[in-house]
Amino acid sequence: MSRRPSAVLGMAIAVASLVIASLLAGMAVQGYSHLLHPLAWLGARQWGPGGTLFGVFGFVVPGVAAAWVALGLRSQLPPVAGWSARIGAQLALLAALAFAAQGLLPLDLENQDAGASRWHALAWLSWALAFPLAGLGLALGLSRVVGMRALPLVSGVAAVLVLVGSFLGGGWIGPALSQRLAITAWLAWCGYVALAPRRN
Repeated sequence: MSRRPSAVLGMAIAVASLVIASLLAGMAVQGYSHLLHPLAWLGARQWGPGGTLFGVFGFVVPGVAAAWVALGLRSQLPPVAGWSARIGAQLALLAALAFAAQGLLPLDLENQDAGASRWHALAWLSWALAFPLAGLGLALGLSRVVGMRALPLVSGVAAVLVLVGSFLGGGWIGPALSQRLAITAWLAWCGYVALAPRRN
């Protein structure tokens, strides 16, 4: 069994980075409400250096930490893991990189349907689609692997929550809270993978 301390530390830093950056940036942007507005607004071009800093600490740092977790998971998959689990690990890595890319492709609040905003939306969509598929692949590919019974369940639940939060929950709890539900579920999955010992 193995657990990578660097992945655990990375996820702790990632969560703290996102939470602190969100709170500080939210206070700096006049009229911003975490109950009503998406996180991406805090990294918009219109906020200058403050928006850039949020992009780094709110998206890039968590994305890089999650990518490190996904790389560790991929390298530690047992030989008996199914092909869907290996694809799932690759998609988890893709999702992490897409999340980080949101911080490098800030929104333009004056042109949200074109230009730079489209690239940001593409990065968000890539994350929101890749991770549920990753969770599904891991759930299917690891469901019968001895010593990894919890990971398929956690992956499946996280996949559903991210899918609901990204695409379906806006009508129930509002887009802002729905998005935060999806991000929280994803970070919780990353934290579990970083903490949980696995059998090689």
